[in-house]
Amino acid sequence: MSEVKKKLGLPAKMGIGFGLGILLGLILQATGWDPATVKPFGDVFIRLIRMIVVPLVFVSLVSGAASMGNLGKLGRISVKTLAYYLISTGIAVFIGLMIANIFQPGAGLNLATEGLKAKEVTPPGVINTLLNIIPLNPFEALASANLLQTIFFAIFFGFSLSALGEKAAPLTKIFDAANAVMIKITAAVMQYAPYGVCALIAYTVGSSGVHVLLPLIKLIVLMYVAAVIQICVVYLPLIRGVAGINLKTYLRVMAQPLLIAFSTCSSAAALPANLTATEKIGVPREISSFTIPLGTTINMDGAALYLGLAAMFVAQVYGIELSLSSQASILLMAILASIGSVGVPSSALVVMTMVFTQVDLPMEGIALVAGVDRILDMARTTLNVMGDSTAALVVAKSEGELGEPELEAEIVS
Repeated sequence: MSEVKKKLGLPAKMGIGFGLGILLGLILQATGWDPATVKPFGDVFIRLIRMIVVPLVFVSLVSGAASMGNLGKLGRISVKTLAYYLISTGIAVFIGLMIANIFQPGAGLNLATEGLKAKEVTPPGVINTLLNIIPLNPFEALASANLLQTIFFAIFFGFSLSALGEKAAPLTKIFDAANAVMIKITAAVMQYAPYGVCALIAYTVGSSGVHVLLPLIKLIVLMYVAAVIQICVVYLPLIRGVAGINLKTYLRVMAQPLLIAFSTCSSAAALPANLTATEKIGVPREISSFTIPLGTTINMDGAALYLGLAAMFVAQVYGIELSLSSQASILLMAILASIGSVGVPSSALVVMTMVFTQVDLPMEGIALVAGVDRILDMARTTLNVMGDSTAALVVAKSEGELGEPELEAEIVS
């Protein structure tokens, strides 16, 4: 029995938890029990993850920046990372638009729109967005879990440590040790992951009744089809063809963060596991600790793909014809809005509002898909997390620093 336990790794346990969660959700739905009874067990997992995300990102980035010690290298990595995120986001929007044009998910649907009202949001200005990257108070940024401001300060702090050389060596060692401690804490938290995943999936399945899913089943199916296309057309060729990583190896190592992303609908929740898994595939810490947290903040491939699909869906429901120029506007606005909503609460809603306003789509259309948003968000978040790890691999390969995958031990043990 003990040998079986040793062979059963954490990703496998999470897979079992995922399957049991689906079964439990169906039982809850069939018996009429309130799915909220299992939700607290999932909330515990989310809270534990949120507890470690900010300190992990901070100490990892400081340690990585201090060891990098080359401002020119950071500049190259930054440009390559941002270029990748912009291009992959553009492709994602295009795929969403293409699928919607071909399969017409909203055509012929007669959904009740009376009384629907989308939550009002105010899109941020470009200048304020850029200024808000710089924290007025680094401790406030850490306390409020503002990842972008935390990244900015951590890189600044890390390079200052590097510039001081031997004088700052004791503090550098402290941050290296703190990074090791955070990895150990992450490992402990992840032992609860199978139970958290089980509870979260059970709540999602138990809450999503057939009456909610059926009218929008075509949209849901097409979202997942589009996500698979994005993976097969963009990520897998880059992972295998550019980075030279065996796909079986990649999927085996990345199973854990991808399962967390799918079940929690939170890129931040998957961030610790994504950092660990990406380094295990061969990406050095100074690259992964920059690209992964930055991607968690600004890379929105899944949301961008959904934007294209949702905009066309709403237009079709309301009988609005979107010209090629309008669809081109959606593509451009989705890319720009993804960057423009950095660090803004309810950023997905902000982005959708900006895009809908640009092409004169009714805001009530956003509320049409609210009932199944959780189901759609599972695919969106998984794409975002996979896109982050792919970016890290591509950037590391372009820098000539991609090492060999380490498969001797579990990702988090």
